[in-house]
Amino acid sequence: MSSPTPAATSVAVYSPALKSAISKAAKRLMPMLVILYFVAFLDRTNVGFAEEALRVDRGVSDGAFALGAGIFFIGYAIFEIPSNLMLRRFGAKVWLARIAITWGIVAAAFAFTTNDVMFVVLRFLLGVTEAGLFPGIIMFLAEWFPNKVRVQMFAIFYLAQPLSQMIGSPLSGGLISFGDAVTPWEGWQVMFFTEGLLAIAAGIVAIFLLINHPQQAKFLDDDEKSALAEVMKTEDALRTEDGPSGIWRAMASWKVWYFTIIYFCLEIAVYGTTFYLPQQVSGLIGQSVGWQVGLLSAIPWFVGLFACYFAGRAANTILRRRNWGTWFYIITGLAIFGSAWAGAAGAPFLGILFITIAVASFLSVGPITWAYPTAFLTGAAAAAGIGLINSLGNLGGFVAPLMRTGFNNAMPTESGVWGVVSLGVFAFLAAAMLYCTRFFSSKSDELLDVSPGH
Repeated sequence: MSSPTPAATSVAVYSPALKSAISKAAKRLMPMLVILYFVAFLDRTNVGFAEEALRVDRGVSDGAFALGAGIFFIGYAIFEIPSNLMLRRFGAKVWLARIAITWGIVAAAFAFTTNDVMFVVLRFLLGVTEAGLFPGIIMFLAEWFPNKVRVQMFAIFYLAQPLSQMIGSPLSGGLISFGDAVTPWEGWQVMFFTEGLLAIAAGIVAIFLLINHPQQAKFLDDDEKSALAEVMKTEDALRTEDGPSGIWRAMASWKVWYFTIIYFCLEIAVYGTTFYLPQQVSGLIGQSVGWQVGLLSAIPWFVGLFACYFAGRAANTILRRRNWGTWFYIITGLAIFGSAWAGAAGAPFLGILFITIAVASFLSVGPITWAYPTAFLTGAAAAAGIGLINSLGNLGGFVAPLMRTGFNNAMPTESGVWGVVSLGVFAFLAAAMLYCTRFFSSKSDELLDVSPGH
């Protein structure tokens, strides 16, 4: 790595004003962003709780349900990049609020589902309206927080995932029970409508709490605004020099595609594990899915909360990010292999331990992975590049269940070991690719490494 430029060195020093600005911005913005992502996960996955009721009460067929579950990702992928471009035009404050309000309206409309067609259309519209939320927030954080602390902010944002897994299921189940027992409506209708209203409320609140740029923040004084603006201006100039310019060059950039493949591998490990987590725990302990399985399934997410947060705080140099990220991917793969072995060996304690390690590792590596593209993408290129990485990377969630099922069918065993093992292979591929970033050159890395801890 070349020596840091004098300008980069001088701007990178974390003055008291810069530290104060970052602290205030984190306290003001991060809770709202976590809430938005939490509610998005809630409205995306709550349909599983209503599957049987929709079949019985509304005659929604198995085929329509399967199509609706998958078509969400089609709408999401198609409108991901356009949504990012609109966010850049209208600002995060308006556009993130718009996303939450419109997806909340669609989510609430599920309460009025009457047939197969309506269900499938609503699932497609849910993907369309939610498109752009995750990459939009990634872009927003890259505009507010310097590279030095960006992984920490990404990690805080990522906490919405384990929180949604720990809190969302009891909430959805509780609303169904409440609706059936107390209201004149079906419980599943109460669940959809209430959780849709939560998204609408979150969007309205976001209008008042989110601020597009640091210079518009009334909660920062002039010194804090200047310190933050100076470092962000320098980083933006380095990103412009390092990365592609414009939408089409970003989408054709080999670096963008490189990190798309890494993120695709990560999502295969993530979705391939989480989709089947209750079933795998159920098989390990030899009991049907119930409160015991639910309680044990929450353990990996609880541990993952702390692992993700502390890894994000510590990964504040390029060497740490590369080495730690590589090891987290390796540990994810080894832990997935271990969970497969434990299932085959009939060792429930070790199986749950390995699953916990896998979840903690892939939650920790996600924020680190996103630090790389945000270090060389800016402007319209960031809107297109980050949207492309997220939309295509999320296809790992589509591939993982099919791949796991395919391996289990091709090489059947009682424990389904080969389907699980196939997931771990992609974690090792991601580890090798992330480690090879040591051969990349980036001026923004210079700024990252010369900044003192804060």
